[in-house]
Amino acid sequence: MTASFFRIALILGLLSAIGPFAIDMYLPALPSIGQDLHADNNVTQLTLLAFFISFALAQLVYGPLSDMWGRKLPLYLGIGLFAVASIGCALATSIETLIAFRFVQGIGGAAGMVIPRAIVRDMHTGVQAARLMSLLMLVFSISPILAPLTGSAVIEFYGWRGVFWAVMIAAFIGLVLLATQLEETRTAKERGGSGLRSALSAYRLLLADRNFLTLTFIGGLGISSFLVYLANSPFVLIQHYGLTPTQYSFAFSINAVSFFAVSQATGWLGERFGLVRVMRIAVSAFALAMVVMAVVMASGFNQLPVMASFLFIGYGFLGLVIPTSAVLALEDHGAIAGTASSLMGTLHFVIAAVAMVISSLFFDGTAVPMAAGIALCASAAFVLTQATIGRRAAVAAAE
Repeated sequence: MTASFFRIALILGLLSAIGPFAIDMYLPALPSIGQDLHADNNVTQLTLLAFFISFALAQLVYGPLSDMWGRKLPLYLGIGLFAVASIGCALATSIETLIAFRFVQGIGGAAGMVIPRAIVRDMHTGVQAARLMSLLMLVFSISPILAPLTGSAVIEFYGWRGVFWAVMIAAFIGLVLLATQLEETRTAKERGGSGLRSALSAYRLLLADRNFLTLTFIGGLGISSFLVYLANSPFVLIQHYGLTPTQYSFAFSINAVSFFAVSQATGWLGERFGLVRVMRIAVSAFALAMVVMAVVMASGFNQLPVMASFLFIGYGFLGLVIPTSAVLALEDHGAIAGTASSLMGTLHFVIAAVAMVISSLFFDGTAVPMAAGIALCASAAFVLTQATIGRRAAVAAAE
């Protein structure tokens, strides 16, 4: 792989990480935000939910825009809006104001989630796309590793408001990289047939594509399992298990290390065994690890090291599921890659938002409801994979 290949992966990964950075970096501050703004845990969690909802819905817009206008202009608009909203979050004096600006921040951050995937599809397909996607995931995974640690340090010296000033700076760095290091990958000729009518037609096509929807839902359920952990873990690990914000950051980061380390094998495994087979095996192992974790913890073995060990294994296999499902879903939709990436991202985060809301209804401050929510997401991904992808693969093998 060339230096240019790695450079593109680095830039796309950093652009993709800007939105999630605004989540992961302030996770250690959630309890202190609630105390400072006089809000209970459930209301404080709405700052996460508001971001996820707008982050999901805005992706429906950025994809068609990137097909019509090219990839770079919508990125400028989205990241610029994200930076402005970050200033609003930093200056918020009530939990309601913070929730409102987090909603706007999610609208801006959605651009960085959708468009880099479309750029990957513009440049490559098949195993090469899987390699680039896994490298993008490597850089993207820096966020859940470094962001909580950076957030803890910033909070220690500047309080939770400093987190939002920090992500504003990250957004400006992203704008500079976008302007100086990334070329447009969708030509004027390719944009010629794109418009509102073609976008609606593309969405109808995608919603009728069972293969696209199946792969998107499998990836979305995998992401949901991680976001259920993300939403509940600050309260479980800090308030229930008694970790400090810095210790929490290290514990949270371990799972990201597992995720990105295993994801780097995606290209090699896909070339050797095929992406479909890799995904099926990875989903099965992911579900097994999470279900066993939930059963063990519900049986009374709910110590932190027990949970951490299972999460490390399960999220490692998830590192294979996410890039393979995304590449396979986009494989047949190069002409509308931006719109397809939009719908995929929106469905991912809608599924995740539903999972987060359901898990919050059963949250009691302990780790068991969180583990059960993670296991349910993983089990649903396994059932869907076996009922669709697994059946088609078996039929193809028999032929």
